[in-house]
Amino acid sequence: MINLTSKRITVTGGKGFIGTHLVRKLREERGCINVSIADLPDYDLRNITSIQKMFDYRKPNIIIHLAAAVGGIGANKENPGKFFYDNAIMGIQLIHVAYQRDIEKFVILGTICCYPKFTPVPFKEEDLWKGYPEETNAPYGLAKKILLVQSQAYRQQYGFNSIFLMPVNLYGPGDNFDPKSSHVIPALIKKCIIAKENNEDYITVWGTGKASREFIYVEDAAEGIILATEKYDRPDPINLGAGFEIKIKELAELIAKLTDLRGKIVWDATKPDGQPR
Repeated sequence: MINLTSKRITVTGGKGFIGTHLVRKLREERGCINVSIADLPDYDLRNITSIQKMFDYRKPNIIIHLAAAVGGIGANKENPGKFFYDNAIMGIQLIHVAYQRDIEKFVILGTICCYPKFTPVPFKEEDLWKGYPEETNAPYGLAKKILLVQSQAYRQQYGFNSIFLMPVNLYGPGDNFDPKSSHVIPALIKKCIIAKENNEDYITVWGTGKASREFIYVEDAAEGIILATEKYDRPDPINLGAGFEIKIKELAELIAKLTDLRGKIVWDATKPDGQPR
């Protein structure tokens, strides 16, 4: 087990949704005295010079790589090239420079989108390579998946200590509510609140509602990442989830009830459901 208290820990994407919670937990709950953030605008992790500058200045013992270009189904459809390139190039270069600098541990946050479209539920790590990801988010999922390959290859050849975690869908305080890029829970909350404020009769939700998702509260995900940083040291990828799923139809109805929405929910079946389960 690694005692993180005195380690120099750099969190990429530390200003983001999960990063904010993770950095706070490291500082306040684990008592870490040297936690730094590598994020825009200070560091553009797509640029190798910027990465080297970050290593020169921060001198990390441990990197927790959370930085990513992410979004919901709509954002994935509109930005497949960006989501592939940004996520792949950031991770590939960070891992390589971390290996060159001989850091103690590298923690990679992957995604449940790495899994094949028709993976049996519950997802098991050994099913990861048994098919192609769901088409809508395949560029994002595959960009993350190649970081697993790199992590395992560098461990095998160089003894580089890196681990790969695959969280399910996150939700909680500080989430992204931008309708162009938000995930389903904040998107539904915003739709319901706006419809209620404007006295609208209905909200429109993408898909059929038949797809299901597993969610994990962001604070729990942050705790899981910290525990893995402290204790896990194997090449095999690890799922990080809550262990239960909910259909999108039930989720929408629950959020409508909790926001006291008076209108009805209209399903736009011309839009994609995304991953079936």
